[in-house]
Amino acid sequence: MRTKNLSRLGFLMIAMLVFILAGCSKSDKTQTTTPGTESMQQLTNDENTITNASDQVMNDAEGVLSQGKDKSTQAGPCNTTITIGNLANDTISIDINYHGADCDNKVVRSGDVIIKKKYQEDWSQAGSTVILLLENFKRTRISNGKSLTLNGTKYFENVSGHNLFQLGLDSTVTSVVHKIWGNITATFDDNSTKIWSIAREETYTGSLINLVMTEDGFGSADGYSNLEYWGTDRNSEQFYSSITQSVVYRQVCNFNPCSGIVNSVIPSASKSATTTFGYDSNNNLITNGDCPSRYRIDWVIGNKSGTFFLPL
Repeated sequence: MRTKNLSRLGFLMIAMLVFILAGCSKSDKTQTTTPGTESMQQLTNDENTITNASDQVMNDAEGVLSQGKDKSTQAGPCNTTITIGNLANDTISIDINYHGADCDNKVVRSGDVIIKKKYQEDWSQAGSTVILLLENFKRTRISNGKSLTLNGTKYFENVSGHNLFQLGLDSTVTSVVHKIWGNITATFDDNSTKIWSIAREETYTGSLINLVMTEDGFGSADGYSNLEYWGTDRNSEQFYSSITQSVVYRQVCNFNPCSGIVNSVIPSASKSATTTFGYDSNNNLITNGDCPSRYRIDWVIGNKSGTFFLPL
């Protein structure tokens, strides 16, 4: 059985999994975009922001679940309190209450994430599934004060079995596959509130100090497939975002997306944007294992089209 200090170290290592996809500044938008494309850029930025916050929640939950015990003494992420609820039928609740900065001191978090799991089910078993209830989970960037609040229900499945910390330590564990799906309400700084559906599959390879995460969408709605996200944007327009080429994140590149293609459409407004990851500061595709600094957006609005690049 691991000690409390080792569990805390595990959380510090798991915290390295958070994918920080920073939005661009207003001046970047003015210099690189075409008037009329702001809604597509906003949609892309919102998806990145929600992905970042969602990944941090899922990594925290995985860290709690991978300890393999349901005791009030188990360790949690930085500035959290873990509370184990009473057994109800065959289900227990694990409440992660947030009240401060994350371990990297990049965001301040508040609110609760409540994990509902079967008491006798071991998270490391293939097919183990838990329910995550997000209750006013607010995440505020220390650098710019921008915040995002999430409420909703997500399902979290350990498809392959095993724990992330086993990668690189156990020769029999070469990959770990998770699935995440559900619905969340996202409230942005301007108080706009939208409902987003999520359907993502994440495959982890490498080791805990040299991870590679490959992301795919498995959702379907209204004739669209391979969806990662769909719902309404800030303008109350229905959108659909599908992964047409797996998005690959690498730890050596601060978990920025290094390759992959995402296609987002807003049918009612005849808008679409294809986001291609993996460009350098000169807007060239990266080579030889280099890390990216920008991504490309090819947009279509009605009978007009164009291309611009944005910083990660």
